[in-house]
Amino acid sequence: MRRRDILKTVSAGAAVLAAPRIGRGAAAAALRFVPQADLAVLDPVFTTAYVTRNHAFMVYDTLYGIDDAFNPQPQMLAGHTVENDGKLWTLTLRDGLKFHDGEPVLAKDALASIRRWAQRDAFGASLLAAVDDMAAPLDRAVRIRLKKPFPMLPLAMGHGSNTMLPVMPERFANTPPSQAVTEMVGSGPYRFIAEERVAGSLAVYHRFDGYVPQPDGRPSFTAGPKIAHIERVEWHTIPDAATAAAALQAAEIDWWEQPTADLLPLLRQDKAVVVDILDRAGNIGFLRLNSLLPPFDNPAVKRALLGAVNQADFMQAVAGDDPAMWRDKVGVFTPGTPLATDAGIEVFTRKRDDAQVRRDLAAAGYKGEPVTFIAATDFPAINALCEVSADMFRKIGINLVYQALDWGSVTQRRNIQGPPSQGGWNAHCTYTAGYDLMNPSLNAIGRAGFVGWPTDAKLAALRNAWFEAPDLPTQQALCRDIQLQFWQDPPYVPLGQFFQATGYRNTLSGILRGSFALFWNIRKA
Repeated sequence: MRRRDILKTVSAGAAVLAAPRIGRGAAAAALRFVPQADLAVLDPVFTTAYVTRNHAFMVYDTLYGIDDAFNPQPQMLAGHTVENDGKLWTLTLRDGLKFHDGEPVLAKDALASIRRWAQRDAFGASLLAAVDDMAAPLDRAVRIRLKKPFPMLPLAMGHGSNTMLPVMPERFANTPPSQAVTEMVGSGPYRFIAEERVAGSLAVYHRFDGYVPQPDGRPSFTAGPKIAHIERVEWHTIPDAATAAAALQAAEIDWWEQPTADLLPLLRQDKAVVVDILDRAGNIGFLRLNSLLPPFDNPAVKRALLGAVNQADFMQAVAGDDPAMWRDKVGVFTPGTPLATDAGIEVFTRKRDDAQVRRDLAAAGYKGEPVTFIAATDFPAINALCEVSADMFRKIGINLVYQALDWGSVTQRRNIQGPPSQGGWNAHCTYTAGYDLMNPSLNAIGRAGFVGWPTDAKLAALRNAWFEAPDLPTQQALCRDIQLQFWQDPPYVPLGQFFQATGYRNTLSGILRGSFALFWNIRKA
């Protein structure tokens, strides 16, 4: 199934007719942004949704940031010391940090935040496994004693993935990670205005005048000084792509995070609109399989399914026919990065044969069990992946139960490990930022890992060995072995790499190049 079977090109006239009514007078005083999906969950530890991660970087600050070369830098920290042959770290908070409620940020807050985050984040869990003891002996000092050296500690605590480490007051950080924090009190450059929240439609942020930025360096991705020039930021959820395009052209919004590929030519014709690609690492599409339930608890069924996957179909559905906007033949690690490998990639390059896949599935033990597929219809890129997946499943004889939901519902429901009769699921589609897959740190295995919960002792051992690899050649050899083992019992199915354009009015300047929408350093004319 190609893109033209899923998404229809809209004319400029039709788009203008679809424009929402957003007051122009108020727009001059605020930055109006259309996010990739509705902000259904506010707690970035509770959910892995990128829209929540983007929200969290406005509200919360982090101990470390990541610069545009993907190196960790102290952010809330004045610095750190490493002693005892790499087994004793002392992290020192900067002076003057305070939360949105006026209370000072203390080491006990950071410590509780680290503990909560590490129970959900794969990289954090690996760090926690190496920890002997963590304490806050002083108001500004976090002491971490390790069983063995863990030189990647700053990268673990600073990575900007969908499970970033938000520093929150201890009273909130003591909330079990299985329970969502709903009161947003951070120390980041913006405050979340709960009383203006309209579920499914609007989220509002005000500049936090008590924010204390890094005193040195330059703004660089999530590192450096975070200077909020815009006093008010409004997130307007507009699920219909034509409506969002019309609003951008009419200057009723300032920034549309993820325009659909079909509308990019229309937007490029408007001299007042800038169409750009901020993230050169792109995004990797996934078909997530629930490894706890039949039929995908059977590795042989998952291996047979690989034979039906044509990554080019998925990528054309998401990004169009322009080959500069996507890549197929994508494995476990982000193409073009040091750890990427073509080991075993022939699973995606051999000729597709749906009839043979049907036979392979039957031989593997698939007996026509229903497969509940939860699909986000209000998230264009994910919806496209879902539509192609559904078409693929039906062609190979999978008994598909296709459930169309909004993205917020998918992000909540996919955490359920029980069967579909109890609200669970068998498969769904999503994608992740390419920079999250530059190394195996986030690919945890088991119930502590990402949704789907695969178990593979060999894959887990190879990943653990990577953390201790002394040099790049050793890391590369391990990643080749990881990819070969990956195909034996796929935790998920890579669907290709695509590059997501963003569109904004030329009245905005200072948008940071990196991976996702960040709201500091931006000015509006």
